[in-house]
Amino acid sequence: MGHVLVSPLNWGLGHATRDIPVIRTLLARGHDVTIAGHGNALSVLEQEFPSCTFRDFPDYSVPLSANNFFLARFVASSPLLLKGIAEERRNLAAILREDTYDLIISDNRLGVYSDTIPSLFITHQLHYHLPLIAWPLELAIAWLNGHLHEKFNRIIVPDNPPGPLSLAGKLSRGESDITRSRTYYAGILTSTRRREVGQDLDYLIIISGPEPQRTELEKILLPAAADLPGSVTILLGSPRAAGGTGHADRCRVLSYASTEEKEVLMNRATCIICRSGYTTMMELAELNKHRALLIPTPGQPEQEYLADYYEQNGWFHAQEQHRLDLANDLRIADGFRGFPEVPVTDENVRRLYDDVLAGYLE
Repeated sequence: MGHVLVSPLNWGLGHATRDIPVIRTLLARGHDVTIAGHGNALSVLEQEFPSCTFRDFPDYSVPLSANNFFLARFVASSPLLLKGIAEERRNLAAILREDTYDLIISDNRLGVYSDTIPSLFITHQLHYHLPLIAWPLELAIAWLNGHLHEKFNRIIVPDNPPGPLSLAGKLSRGESDITRSRTYYAGILTSTRRREVGQDLDYLIIISGPEPQRTELEKILLPAAADLPGSVTILLGSPRAAGGTGHADRCRVLSYASTEEKEVLMNRATCIICRSGYTTMMELAELNKHRALLIPTPGQPEQEYLADYYEQNGWFHAQEQHRLDLANDLRIADGFRGFPEVPVTDENVRRLYDDVLAGYLE
């Protein structure tokens, strides 16, 4: 059987967690998997797959801004990003000298590919959304994407094909012939699973995002949540914070929840209040949740685009953080219908293996 190198980017946990069903499938088919990652992304996969081989493989800093100056930060960080990719290439060469691999799967790591080993690239962003004022740069990045994608044999997109079931909208549409010719739409890929539990939790509030915006959202939502009718659980996403106590008997505040605890809470929740990050959106689709209020992280164009895209499609109500009126926005959110029903992860990952991965490994 084949030996696969899987390497997720450590920009949040989304890249690592969406790789979990892929790795599960590879192991179930009898393949050996080595996971090369860094930081929290590597830690999550070490806990999930203790029998795998692991390599610490640093990547590059996140070119995101905690305020509304994303574009300036993105442009300023570009030279460091290119330098980081060059370093990534050198580190990968060292890893490949030490062992033999039949396939490389890179989740959004642009330098993790080989000229001699089939290399696959996982991303939901074939097109990067930038503010309107920067549309020439958006077009230039689309061209650059095509050049970078040419290094990989296939581009695996965790979304449905462009059309009425696409959850990423224009983000997952290839803009060049090179990209389109390599793209395989796998459908949603998430480690979160449906559970047979009752929906006995009225509201689950997930507070996340980079600082200081995570804390700003906490300051807004904690007082407002105390006035919500029914049962409420709030996940602060901050292990260092004091948690476990609530504003009232029916309102519980948790500073941190394990992956399994969060999965159970999401299954139990009737309504979820959260950021509009794509990983969370795939979880909502997987769990077939129809009630949610989305609050995009300020200064993150991807989340702002997705929030607007879902609002326009009538799927979920979204509100800017500084305009949030929780009670009123939840009333508005009741008028939205949620995502259309889409193929779920188990089905998608089986098809991905049969259509793509098996061709390199069997």
